[in-house]
Amino acid sequence: MIRIGVRAAKKKPCFLNPLLARATQQHRRHSWICFDVENGLAPARSPVDAQASPGMILHSTAVPHSQRRESFLYRSDSEFDQSSPKIGSRNSSVVSDMHGIEDLIVTPFAQVLASLRRVRNDFIMLTNINPPTNNKSPSSQVNQQGNVVPGTEEFVQRAVNTVEELDWCLEQLDAVQTHRSVSEMASNKFKRMLNKELNQLSGMSKSGNQVSEFISTIFLDNQNDVMSPNHDPTDDREKRPASPKIMGDITGIKQMNRHRDTISRWRKLPMYGVVVSNEEALAKELEDIDTWGGVDLFKIAEISNNRPLTSIMYTICKKRDMFVKFKLSPVKFLTYMMTLEDHYRKVPYHNSLHAADVTQSVHVLLSSAALDSVFTDLEVLAALVASAMHDVDHPGLNNQYHCANSTELAIMYNDECVLENHHLAVGFKLMQQDHCDVFEHFTQKQWQSLRKMAIDMVLATDMSKHMQLLANLKTMVETKKVAASGVLMLDNYTDRIQVLQNMVHCADLSNSSKPIEAYKQWVARLIDEFWMQGDVEREAGLEISPLCDRHNTSIERSQVMFIDFVVHPLLETWADLVNPYAQDIINQLASNREYYASRLPNLPSPNETSDCDVTNNRFQFQISLDEDSS
Repeated sequence: MIRIGVRAAKKKPCFLNPLLARATQQHRRHSWICFDVENGLAPARSPVDAQASPGMILHSTAVPHSQRRESFLYRSDSEFDQSSPKIGSRNSSVVSDMHGIEDLIVTPFAQVLASLRRVRNDFIMLTNINPPTNNKSPSSQVNQQGNVVPGTEEFVQRAVNTVEELDWCLEQLDAVQTHRSVSEMASNKFKRMLNKELNQLSGMSKSGNQVSEFISTIFLDNQNDVMSPNHDPTDDREKRPASPKIMGDITGIKQMNRHRDTISRWRKLPMYGVVVSNEEALAKELEDIDTWGGVDLFKIAEISNNRPLTSIMYTICKKRDMFVKFKLSPVKFLTYMMTLEDHYRKVPYHNSLHAADVTQSVHVLLSSAALDSVFTDLEVLAALVASAMHDVDHPGLNNQYHCANSTELAIMYNDECVLENHHLAVGFKLMQQDHCDVFEHFTQKQWQSLRKMAIDMVLATDMSKHMQLLANLKTMVETKKVAASGVLMLDNYTDRIQVLQNMVHCADLSNSSKPIEAYKQWVARLIDEFWMQGDVEREAGLEISPLCDRHNTSIERSQVMFIDFVVHPLLETWADLVNPYAQDIINQLASNREYYASRLPNLPSPNETSDCDVTNNRFQFQISLDEDSS
């Protein structure tokens, strides 16, 4: 690890925002800033440089929560069956200093902090003391009317409320398991809430049951659901699949030299990295590459001779001056990118077009004003590289298929992030081919840092990690809101990579927040790939996975529920982080949801009899909460 030996008290922070500058000075007054990422050409660049910041301002929303369309995370979870009252949560909120508007708090740890702040404020009013002022104490907003008079009804009521609030905090802290992180508390709560929502919807219709099963299977990490000691093996209907063939080297790798030979014959490098017959048309399509949904990737693929990933990645890296900052060879860069793009298979959805879409989306998210100067050039480059390779050699069959059938990849990677590990192996292995060593001028520290960050980001695209990623980000944002400092300090690798992981994850799930015509094309491609997997399963005599049966799938319902329970909570949390710079994304998401919702057939209520009996075949959700029984 490189230690940046600069005391904040001796070096003025290069921030335009005085609030962030003051918070940064306070934070560093008694500590050294340690960073394990070397950035750009300058060795040991410090986060206090103008190019990279260790913190970002969190802005409260100016719209009351009652006027916002919020995700299911903001619904009360008091109706859930609880094994212990200690698991329950409270309706907590913090008031924005700028707008005077309440922000609801839903993550358990942030709720505890909010309650303790209220206890502190009430204690000050009840005891009529002058609290000490120091950097560690939260700022208190004592009632302008002064302290309450002892013995009055108001005094007694406030005292009772204070004790109840403190008792609740103690119960929550007593229930905390020391080996669990605070974000896991939020993850488990969100799983309980989603469990209830999906169970209700699965009983309303057959299509609702299928989509509910799909969301539970794909987006919740059920790897800890192992056979219980009381399990009866005679209840198993499916047979264990046959053992795969003996494994060889990394599958999917093809030796290629043709791109090196092709590029060597060029008199000059193309403006956008690919040779096209109409460069002006490509230039026009790439004009709005900095805008969310601003490029028509389907047209770019057509104009670029099916090289959307190469042209997008090359254009973005040129705009960000990466070739100069890191001494990257444009020839080797293009050789690698075309080789990488060739290793994307011709499957309907997880192809190089999807990789180009995710890369461009990450580029736009990184360009948000809220993240200005937050990340180093090396972190930005790592995010772009991770986006470009995150689905390379995807076979069109998901992780659940590989694990259920003990495929060669599942055996190789022990059922853990099977495809994501494979994408990384292929993506980095290709860099060892001739003229593909694009990072040849990197120092060992730079290379190790970029590789580690790319690995962490690509592994986070495993959709079974969705709820944990969401809980991590939600807890991070809400905890800092409650702290009232208004600054989210990103001065360690764990916090910084957590934001980057969620950024790539948001981009990976961003189709439903793009312009409706593009969104419809992405949906058609995704459903085609699902059905392709269903055909493979049907031919092999396997149980067909949720939403993979081409004869029995409701596309409209799948999109509405996918937005409600997966995309909206995630993008909503990201919008809180970069508020107000993602509001257009949220608005487009809401518009797209209404498009598909308006095309849904009227469903019978759960108490009515429908054409298809879903009672016997209803999927029962038993989501593992990773909690020890008390």
